[in-house]
Amino acid sequence: MVTAIVGANWGDEGKGKITDVEAAQSDIVIRFQGGSNAGHTIINNYGKFALHQLPSGVFYGHITNIIGNGVALSVENFIKELKSLEERGVPKPNILVSDRAQVVMPYHVALDSFEEARLSSKSFGSTKSGIAPFYSDKFAKIGFQVSELFNDEDSLKEKIEHVITLKNVLYKDLYHQPELTVDEVYSKLMEYKALLAPYVADTFTLLQNAVKEGKHILLEGQLGALKDPDFGIYPMVTSSSTLAGYGAVGAGVPPYEIKEIITVVKAYSSAVGAGEFVSEIFGEEADELRRRGGDGGEYGATTGRPRRMGWLDLVASRYGCQAQGATCVAFTVLDALGYLEEIPVCVAYELDGKRIDYFPTTAQLKRCKPILETLPGWNCDIRGIKKYEDLPENARKYIEFAEQAIGVPVKIVSNGPAREDIIYR
Repeated sequence: MVTAIVGANWGDEGKGKITDVEAAQSDIVIRFQGGSNAGHTIINNYGKFALHQLPSGVFYGHITNIIGNGVALSVENFIKELKSLEERGVPKPNILVSDRAQVVMPYHVALDSFEEARLSSKSFGSTKSGIAPFYSDKFAKIGFQVSELFNDEDSLKEKIEHVITLKNVLYKDLYHQPELTVDEVYSKLMEYKALLAPYVADTFTLLQNAVKEGKHILLEGQLGALKDPDFGIYPMVTSSSTLAGYGAVGAGVPPYEIKEIITVVKAYSSAVGAGEFVSEIFGEEADELRRRGGDGGEYGATTGRPRRMGWLDLVASRYGCQAQGATCVAFTVLDALGYLEEIPVCVAYELDGKRIDYFPTTAQLKRCKPILETLPGWNCDIRGIKKYEDLPENARKYIEFAEQAIGVPVKIVSNGPAREDIIYR
């Protein structure tokens, strides 16, 4: 059985924790897209961790963790994360890297920074991790696949020369930077080859066999549906598909084997980076929610940037669940709202003076205003509660109000940051 765990919104919904919890019953966990530009926060017996590229199954000894071919693989960050786990007492995980994955090069990171600086106030809010230049190269067919690092020297240098001819036009004429050389790029690729050699595998064949054997496989996505390049708030999106359907491509499993799609919805809204955010709030109201949210405040797991805050957006969440093909919802960080006597919820948008209940394209989204409905809060701490029926009545009503609007059953409720803070319905 293949299960996908993905986000309904802008990312930061709590997918890492849900993957960590669900991984206990899994055999394989795969990161199938994205790179080190976002993180999944996990709290367990070893402590608190922000994973950026490693799959969220690395804390379980029985799991095979895979970095799939859809991932933008930063070799430096991959090795750094593995060492960090070891230094903190986590047993060495069983981890494999797809031989079809491609590597983020230093010039991808540099070009990302150069372009954000050039755009200045019109920038995309990039984490400057090289993600957009990486995926641009992948689809322009000038990226470096992990398998190519093990090719003969002459063939590899011939490709490098072709690639840097293109790159140096940007380096020299647009960004006024020193040009790249074949030798420095080749040397870096050989460094990556040595670091990756113990982990590289034909994960496609491994996964095909695992499906035939009935193994339980988890697909772990990064960010959320609203950051998808096709269905998100384009152009303020990420550069690889954040949808569960892409898991079949970015991991290498048959699409019809994805039987369950757990789509994570946060009990309020948050986002990092630029882009449309209809239910966004500001000032003291936002500061208070940011301080109380997440597992210690709403700050980016990768960047540390304060997240933009907003009330639960049911229009966006419904759309995100539809785009993901959600079979159920995991409703997270409910405990953060316990300080509120009343909780505003965005139930519809106003577009050019008319009420709409659908999520429009970005050009229209820019003109949308939130239509809010206020629900009674429960005004108490709900951490430690293990049964749904033991939640305060108003907390249950809040969940059920969201469930009805989204149109997908809420089967998992997270009421705290720790692994055990979970309620199944």
